[in-house]
Amino acid sequence: MKIKTVTLNIKKKAVEITTGKGGAFSLPFVKLPKIPTTKNPIVTAFVDPELANSAVTLVYVSAEEESVHLDAFLEYNRDPSHMREITLYSMTVEAVEHLKKSGLSKHEVIRRLATSPSQLYRLLDPTNKKKTIDEMVRLLSVIGCRVEWTIVGDEAA
Repeated sequence: MKIKTVTLNIKKKAVEITTGKGGAFSLPFVKLPKIPTTKNPIVTAFVDPELANSAVTLVYVSAEEESVHLDAFLEYNRDPSHMREITLYSMTVEAVEHLKKSGLSKHEVIRRLATSPSQLYRLLDPTNKKKTIDEMVRLLSVIGCRVEWTIVGDEAA
């Protein structure tokens, strides 16, 4: 996903972006790595082509610059697709780690999952975003992990 536009909303004290997929996200100034002050406000913000249009660069009066990646906006706004990707990534890292510790051969895991070697390697690839959480739960179960979910309500949301 790429950032199309960025604006500074001084009234809301937030950086606002729109993405190529039509999403609009904001990030409050207090969530920036360097919080702007009245003595050192942000003077300009732009979508940074040097960062593949996936980050905005903010320029302060003091000539300092900082870049804020799209992921910061997605995490703050708890974008469902982004949260799913984070969950899948975490599950994959755990699966790889536990597979090594389990002592099970990949052939045995493939047999127990009733799948193909290429599918197992796709499940173990942290960059693969097309797998499902259900598939990862099955894999973790086969390698001897118990998956527990904790649903926590966010009072601030």
